[in-house]
Amino acid sequence: MREENIIKELQINHEIRDREVRLLDADGAQMGVVSGREAQQIADERQLDLVKISPTAQPPVCKLMDYGKYRFEQIKREKEVRKNQKIVEMKEMRLSMNIGEHDLNVKAKLVRRFLEEGNQVKVSIRMRGRQNAHANLGVVVMEKFAESLKDVSTVYRRASTEGRQIIMILAPQKA
Repeated sequence: MREENIIKELQINHEIRDREVRLLDADGAQMGVVSGREAQQIADERQLDLVKISPTAQPPVCKLMDYGKYRFEQIKREKEVRKNQKIVEMKEMRLSMNIGEHDLNVKAKLVRRFLEEGNQVKVSIRMRGRQNAHANLGVVVMEKFAESLKDVSTVYRRASTEGRQIIMILAPQKA
């Protein structure tokens, strides 16, 4: 998919229909302004591709290069960049307002594993019925939960009530 983006970006060889182009040699040296046909002949003689690298310039800038090799290196560079990226996932843990001590510890243990893997965790409590009137009790449960994980996490977003939910976001602590 990304390979096609690179291919579509640049015009090569006979796709270039400009009357005049500024020509660069394979090593980047300027060869001056020449006609499009003459630039294509030079490319054919040297068994290289004519690639338009700056279509908006006046006249457009074209370079002599081995396009297959260039495309291969671009794809390889993109893969290397993607490999080095760290993708942070957002995991979610739901609690209840009247959760027991043991259940809270079990969920804290699971969230601890998520945080150690480098993921952020969204902790939520959904309030039903009369619980809406006592949202402060849910915030207390959230603070207790965050306190039990303070050695591996930092509170990215404090517990706050949003409609019928109380939401808090925990992020892994930096090493």
